[in-house]
Formats: sequence, C-alpha cells, structure tokens
Amino acid sequence: MENQEKQRSSFSNSIGFVLAAAGSAVGLGNIWRFPYLAAKDGGGLFLLVYIILALTFGFALLITEIAIGRKTKESPLTAYTKINSKWGFLGILSFVVPFIIYPYYCVIGGWVMKYMFSYLAFQGSVTAADGFFTGFITAQWQPIFYTVLFAILCFIIVYKGVEHGIERYSRILMPVLVIIVLFIAIYSLFITHTDANGVTRTGLQGAAVYFVPSFEGITFKKFLYIILDAMGQLFYSLSIAMGIMVTYGSYMKKEENLVKSVNQIEIFDTGIAVLAGMMIIPAVYAFSGTEGMSAGPGLMFITLPKVFNSLGKFGDFIGLIFFVMVLFAALTSAVSILEAITSSVMDKFKWSRKKSTLVMAASTFVISILVCLGYNVFYFDLKFPNGAVGQILDVLDYASNNILMPIVGLLTCILIGWIAKPKTTIDEITLNGEKFGRKTLYVVMIKVVAPILLFIILLTGLGVI
Repeated sequence: MENQEKQRSSFSNSIGFVLAAAGSAVGLGNIWRFPYLAAKDGGGLFLLVYIILALTFGFALLITEIAIGRKTKESPLTAYTKINSKWGFLGILSFVVPFIIYPYYCVIGGWVMKYMFSYLAFQGSVTAADGFFTGFITAQWQPIFYTVLFAILCFIIVYKGVEHGIERYSRILMPVLVIIVLFIAIYSLFITHTDANGVTRTGLQGAAVYFVPSFEGITFKKFLYIILDAMGQLFYSLSIAMGIMVTYGSYMKKEENLVKSVNQIEIFDTGIAVLAGMMIIPAVYAFSGTEGMSAGPGLMFITLPKVFNSLGKFGDFIGLIFFVMVLFAALTSAVSILEAITSSVMDKFKWSRKKSTLVMAASTFVISILVCLGYNVFYFDLKFPNGAVGQILDVLDYASNNILMPIVGLLTCILIGWIAKPKTTIDEITLNGEKFGRKTLYVVMIKVVAPILLFIILLTGLGVI
C-alpha cells in the first residue's frame, strides 16, 4: 500500500486540485441547465434553495467522496472495497455511471464545437435559422465528425496524466473560462430590445427576474419540486455520485486541507453557476420575455443564437466567445469523466495509463457513435417512467442521472452513515488536525437528511412521485 501511494500520480498542490475539481464541476449542466431551472422555478427562490442545499446536502456528499478517495488512494471501482470488503458492488455502480455519461457528453461537446466553428467562420446568422440545430443533429456524418474532434481532445489530456495533463490544462482553461463568463454576464445586463409590439425590455429587468425570489403561484407541492430540481442540479454541478470526486480525491496529497479545498470548489462552482444564469437569463429575457426562458436544453443551441444574431456584427463576436467558453466547460468536465473510468481500470487491472486510456476511449467512442445515429439511423421515441420522451442520448441520460446517480448517492450515505460510520471519513477530513466546523451538520446530513432526499429523487425519477 505504501509503495502504491508513492507511485500514484497526484496534483502538485491544493490549487491544482481545486482547479481540476472545479473544472469537473463546472460543465454543461451549469451553462444551460442551471439558468433554465432558475427561470422555471421562481428565479431568486431557486437560487436561495440551491445555495442552502449546496452548503448542506451538496457539501456532505462532496466531502464524503473526496475523503473516500484520499483515504483509500483508489479510484471508485476499487475504493469502496477498501472501506468495506462487502461493498465492492457500489464501486461497480460508481464506474458504470461515468461510463454511461462520457459517450453522450462527447456528442454534446461535438455540438458545441460545431457552433463554435460556425461563429469562427462568420456563419453565426446561419446557426440562428429555424431548423439549423435539428438539421445538424439529424445529419449522419457531421455530428460524428465533431464528436471525434472533441473525444480526441479529451483523450490527449487524460493520456498525459494527472499533473502534466489534467492539472496543467485546468490551470489554463479555468481562469480563461471565468474571464469570459464575467464578460458576457456583465454585457448581458446592458442589453436593451424593443419587440414587434413596441415593448422594450432590458437585461437589468431580466436580472431582477433571476435574482429576486418570486412566490407567485407557489404551493407546497411546487416548492417541493423546486427543492428536487435544485438537488438534481447539484449532481450535475458538483460532479457527485459519478466516481469523479473519489478519483480526484485519490490524487490529493495527505497534507492538504480537505475542508478548505472543498469549500473552494463549492464557491467556485456555485459562483460559475450563478454567473451562467446572469449570462443567459437577462439576454433571453430582453428578447423573448419570460416565455423565452422555458426553452430547456434548446436554450443554448436554439434560443441563444437568435439572441446573438439580433445583436448584429457584435453578436457574432459574443456568440464566438460564448461557445469557446462552453467548449472549455464541456472539456474540463468530460476529461474528469474519462479520468474516472481510466483510473478505475488502472487500479483494478494494474494496466498502464496508456493502455487504460486507449481501451476506455475506444469502448466509449463506439457508444458515442450509436448516440449520434440515434437521431437518424436508429431513431425512436421512448417514453420514460417520469413522463419524458427521448432517444438514445436521453435514455443514457435518464439511466445515469435519474436512476443510477441517486442510487450511488443513497448507498454511499448508507455505507458511510451506518455501516462504516461517519468517523471513517471524519478521521480523514481532520487528518492533520484541521477544524471541521460543520461536523455535526455533516453527521446529520450523511446519516438522515441526505438519504431521505436521495430516496425522494429516486422515486421522482422512477415516476412514483
């Protein structure tokens, strides 16, 4: 074990770890899903609920996974066995989640690249045309081509390893991403638009919709759904229940302050999520009112290009830097997902990084091709238990996010809260004598509150609630 620890790759310092972990957390979910949910769930009310849950529910699950990784110095496939020899099945589930997510994440990353290259070629107005997005994803070869480009970028970074690949690129991409997000968020506030009916709306009015809590039409049931939406978003936002944070925790040096690092990840991630809303909601509100903000996933690929197009030549520039930023966010997250499965097979089968990366990238790429073909050759409509309808990409997304991730989170709480006991992770968290101010909150969350909430999320995903 000691020899294995010496040989194991690690982040050079806490800044490298925080930037890589925050890079994983800041992904496509923050850019399109967070603003959409905030707009749907009463703006500031959703924000308030989300921040409270991030500091309690999210914090408990995030610090637990990182502590498990650092304590065992293993990736998810093998880490849980080190905590309890009978709980190896949880490691398998934690491996399956990122293995399912990575292929379709590459496909969406390819979509982002397509839009970025379109703006780079001064074709921004083309992307705003009705039917452009549908025409692109239903084409047979173009989506595959862009998926290949995105997957190659991810492969190169993971292939180079922890310090020379993931950490080095995170140190470059994350600061640039923050600068771009800040720029667009500030710019969005000053947009003014007068529609065909002569109604003038501004970005500042849109910001008020976003930040000021709205209790209009709020019933107990509606409030419960806002809580469930916020919890579901936390899975996306903090990369929990995906095996990623266990993996990154295993690369964290023992002398680093775990609580401090987790606090920094939370601040970074929540800040970017809030700024993502500031980028998108004021701009969309100015052009489309509150109706335009209900576009869901189509917000990024259908609604926003129309907003950029209406800004004239400057809109092409804004569109370009927006999709560059989204590409950076998608890349840092996709890299962490590929790293979770690559590191798992390295630990389980003692393969080299070179072999592990090649095998994982190749096997997931086959699934990526099927996802692309799910919009043409293998097209079908499948209705899910929660009422949603989708294709192959949606099937993988539903299975991972609505079923497997709540199960992994719930089982992790049971393992640490009741089987191995919270002392297992608390000892790791306070290894160097660090203060753990939220210890009581942590124990209550991991033993009681989080399992109940996760069980409710699972029942919602299964269509029971």
